[in-house]
Amino acid sequence: MQFADLQAFVAVHECGSVSAAADTLHLTQPAVTRRLKSLEGTLGTPLFDRVGRKLCLNPSGQVFLDHARRLLAASTDARQAVMDLGNRVSGPLRLVTSHHIGLHRLSPVLRDFTRQYPEVSLDIHFEDSEAAHDLVREASRELAVVTLDPRGREDLSYQPIWADPLEFVIAADHPWALRSRPLTLDALAAEPAILPGLSTYTGRLILALFHQHGLTLPTTMATNYLETIGMLVAAGLGWSVLPRTLLQKDLARLSLPVSVPARTLGVVTHPARTLSAAAQAFIHVVRQHGDASPAN
Repeated sequence: MQFADLQAFVAVHECGSVSAAADTLHLTQPAVTRRLKSLEGTLGTPLFDRVGRKLCLNPSGQVFLDHARRLLAASTDARQAVMDLGNRVSGPLRLVTSHHIGLHRLSPVLRDFTRQYPEVSLDIHFEDSEAAHDLVREASRELAVVTLDPRGREDLSYQPIWADPLEFVIAADHPWALRSRPLTLDALAAEPAILPGLSTYTGRLILALFHQHGLTLPTTMATNYLETIGMLVAAGLGWSVLPRTLLQKDLARLSLPVSVPARTLGVVTHPARTLSAAAQAFIHVVRQHGDASPAN
């Protein structure tokens, strides 16, 4: 079973077609097809069904996918371990982060890391925090810098880095912005809300708060992009809950007798995976920029 064949199989699954996989792997379509057929020949069974123009995993392919990813991760780890023997921090580092953290937290981290470790090749993928957890779980990415699942996951390792307080917000020119007395959750429940999707970790925190008080959470609009939510709230389309770091002059903080629990942002890794020297160095730099750092 060839490493290149496994790469082609996973790429075709993730891209949905041979042509897209070929572009990703910088190969010709016939080369990807040959590798796929070679793997299917080794296993003695087809791995894909063609549905319209898209290739979809058949039951054999679904069973084999996790094994293929683990084999690829093990191969990558083995190569990296050999490189690390020379005490050089180099080679590829495949990480995933959320758009919000990428925009508001990672810039100084990336600046310092690339200056200290210029021989590391960063491969950064942007995903929602929930999907990022899955990418680490299936060994597609070595680490994630995301919102941590507040319930915790025994199959993943967490390193908290930043507390991320959440605030109730409204447009700065809304009558509530000038209110001197605290609002109530009941008042919010009667007004339009623009919130993160309730399947997200942030959405679940907000939903739990309302449920604790016996209230239904009203949502007139939902998006997972917090910056977009801030823009819609500033335009007067409703209230929301946003990280304190996103409060701008066109948004006002609402005073309530209750608060939303703070999110925790941090690093997610797989406990069964040996981290490369590059990943360990990156985590060290991230921690230097965390809440516990003297610079903060």
